[in-house]
Amino acid sequence: MNDDQLLRYSRQIMLPQIDVAGQQKLLDSTVLVMGLGGLGSPVAMYLAAAGVGHLILADFDQVDMSNLQRQIIHRESNIGESKVASAKQTLHALNSSIKVSTLSEKLSAQALEDSLQGVDCVVDGTDNFAARFAINAACVRSQTPLVSGAAIRFEGQVSVFSNIPGSPCYQCLYSDTNEELEQTCSENGVLAPVVGIIGSIQATEVLKLLTETGRSLQSRLLLLDAYTMEWRSIKLKQDPACAICKI
Repeated sequence: MNDDQLLRYSRQIMLPQIDVAGQQKLLDSTVLVMGLGGLGSPVAMYLAAAGVGHLILADFDQVDMSNLQRQIIHRESNIGESKVASAKQTLHALNSSIKVSTLSEKLSAQALEDSLQGVDCVVDGTDNFAARFAINAACVRSQTPLVSGAAIRFEGQVSVFSNIPGSPCYQCLYSDTNEELEQTCSENGVLAPVVGIIGSIQATEVLKLLTETGRSLQSRLLLLDAYTMEWRSIKLKQDPACAICKI
């Protein structure tokens, strides 16, 4: 670690739980951020600022005017650009010393698995269950930790799935046969700061995983009701009938 890095990350290095060794772990880490929308925006920005050495950004969508209410990584000047290109520009302006790679196409199951090569953690910031189930399945097969988040209206949730044998996976929480699951912000709305709260928690969980510090949300689901500003925590168990993590 050079002098510039010691100065840049000094406030984290001062934490005894992080120290120089923990900061070096962050610099040596690779994180895949799936979705550069409301959740992926604060996640990517905080991970970049905190010094995660390599961020891989995956999103096949373009920046739209309606995104700007909550997707803080994008600017008016980026409307019409791919979200990953827009996000990469913001992240390099924030921290030019990190590596940022982009995946701007919709990933097949095989391409998704290939993208996990050398990845230390995956952050799911997507907004549909088809993508979430696909990401979960790939993470389970590769035993890659997954930090999952979702937000809609005034509500949000976060959980961490270690994907080690015997632990619950995302599909233990939601069955892919439930037709009532599919709800999106475009159809139901979302309060702008709610995605920021959930995304910030996701980023915090990633940093804890990478530095191996603190108690993670592994096997717990943290629920936010921002309308009343109340939190709940629910314990998760592996579903004996889960078709993904029990095979």
